[in-house]
Amino acid sequence: MSDIEYAIEVEDLKIRYKSLNKMSIRKSLFKLRKSKLETFEAVKGISFKVKKGQILGIIGKNGSGKSTTLKAIGGIFAPDEGSIDLHGNSVSLLSIGVGFQKKLTGRENIFLSGILLGYSEKQIKEKLNDIIEFSELGKFIDKPVKTYSSGMYSKLAFSITAMLETDIMLIDEVLSVGDAKFKKKSYKKMKELIADDNRTVLIVSHNMDTIQKLCDSVLWLHEGEMKMIGKTEDVLPVYNDFMS
Repeated sequence: MSDIEYAIEVEDLKIRYKSLNKMSIRKSLFKLRKSKLETFEAVKGISFKVKKGQILGIIGKNGSGKSTTLKAIGGIFAPDEGSIDLHGNSVSLLSIGVGFQKKLTGRENIFLSGILLGYSEKQIKEKLNDIIEFSELGKFIDKPVKTYSSGMYSKLAFSITAMLETDIMLIDEVLSVGDAKFKKKSYKKMKELIADDNRTVLIVSHNMDTIQKLCDSVLWLHEGEMKMIGKTEDVLPVYNDFMS
């Protein structure tokens, strides 16, 4: 019997999108009932396991299924086939455009996010000032999120997840957004968070320097399929050769 404790087990994961193809918007309005929806398989039956405490980088060119896989693990997408087992671990997803109610203020979204992560109102209040201070949003914390720039959105998303810590953290390019000062601060905070041997982290990034410095292993996806998985020092050279 293996004594390895897994935080995430993905088995034969398949995710499909349906979209109108080869039709103008004007035509689609008049011929929607007659038009056929084309199915696109974004993730094509991938399987992998992530050990508790592992820091896994997910790489691949645009359209490889990286963000789709992360959102499926985070519960945003439901698998069309296959399974995802988080073994009862709490999970948070940092991704631009995901997770906030844009008509609500930043402060209101902190409470909403905390509740969705399983925190009580009292626990969120205890962390509230730390989240606001770390975000550097100032008076904008009481403005609707729809008025935020992508950098401000990123700051709030990262601050919530950094302060309301979960067992599994899923990070989709958020470390690459924001001003230079905040990037440095968030990178430092991320290193502190992943130093916890009990925390499992998945990072999607096109920045190979970030992947190399933070991740102990790498999953390489290509056109929805798993190309390679292994130690960072083994996968990155092969990936870089392929991309060049």
